[in-house]
Amino acid sequence: MYAKAHIHSMAPYIPGFQPEAEQQVIKLNSNENPYPPSPGVRKALAGFDYALLRRYPNATAEPVREVLAEIYGVNRNQVFCGNGSDEIISLLFKAFLEEGSTIALPYPTYSLYRTAADIHRVHCEFVPTRDDFSIDTEALLAVPSQAIILVNPNAPTGLLVSVDVIEELAGRYKGLLIVDEAYIDFAEEASALRLIGSCPNLLILRTLSKSYSLCGIRFGYAFADEALIEALDKCKDSYNVSMLTQTIAAAALRDRSYFDETVGRIRTSRGSLGGSLRSLGFAVPDSETNFLLCTPPAGSGLSARRITEWLAERYVYIRHFDSPLLEDKIRISIGTEEENSKLLTLLEALLNRPEDETVPSGD
Repeated sequence: MYAKAHIHSMAPYIPGFQPEAEQQVIKLNSNENPYPPSPGVRKALAGFDYALLRRYPNATAEPVREVLAEIYGVNRNQVFCGNGSDEIISLLFKAFLEEGSTIALPYPTYSLYRTAADIHRVHCEFVPTRDDFSIDTEALLAVPSQAIILVNPNAPTGLLVSVDVIEELAGRYKGLLIVDEAYIDFAEEASALRLIGSCPNLLILRTLSKSYSLCGIRFGYAFADEALIEALDKCKDSYNVSMLTQTIAAAALRDRSYFDETVGRIRTSRGSLGGSLRSLGFAVPDSETNFLLCTPPAGSGLSARRITEWLAERYVYIRHFDSPLLEDKIRISIGTEEENSKLLTLLEALLNRPEDETVPSGD
């Protein structure tokens, strides 16, 4: 036994199923963008001098920090770049949270925070959401904690806390307020970014994985007061963002028209897919993300797990969470119009199946 005892006993984070790259599937289980990255990314890669790879990349991803500062109207010293937002999540615990300290976060939410807390021996105090999955910020404030974490819009519920509520929360809270905006680009309301500068305890996480179609390069970034960014810089690996990743990230960020186009297409598809699922009898709350959390039709005799497995047999992948409050639900990422149509055709066939047709039990 070589691992630390608490590492040996902890539960790992379970990502969504990843089929082999060459498999022809409809993959709606990991909230990936169904459209390719910006054409600017292809152009940047085509013009990249591969001989440069013999050198180390810019240690602080300065070229990308400058692009982000320009786009979002902040000081470059208020920007941090990381190897995916996952790295930044780990650094938050490394830089700001002592072993034995407590974080308060709603349940359900993105489960990687629990995994990171377990690794760093930080206690998670989960505050249940209300019956409609809305987040009770007063209950979060009532927990004695050193940090509050809000995924906003929340995953996997898709619901959003308003900027005004976040501003009030930051003003009343004495600890670090972490707002993970991985899905904010799909929301109709604004980001909490305008609060940077006036709320020194606020740190906002972002990623290029979702709205920029760049899960594969692992690039995340954060906005915060300069003192918080300085702490992250001290704790990161020496060259944490590769040269290719920096090149691709800058190219994608500069192409604002393509970004607006693809985000708009996903928002439109989200509305039409949600309406079609409701017409089949699914309960589908409004979402501010690129996914929908759905409850199977009452009286259909189909559990969320059974639906997920039946679709997987037909190479259509969605997500089921075997956890409290979520076990009766499925999460569907927004695909292309063709993918969404195929999904709906299969779901309609499943719901209208002959009574004697067998369906996987999910046991």
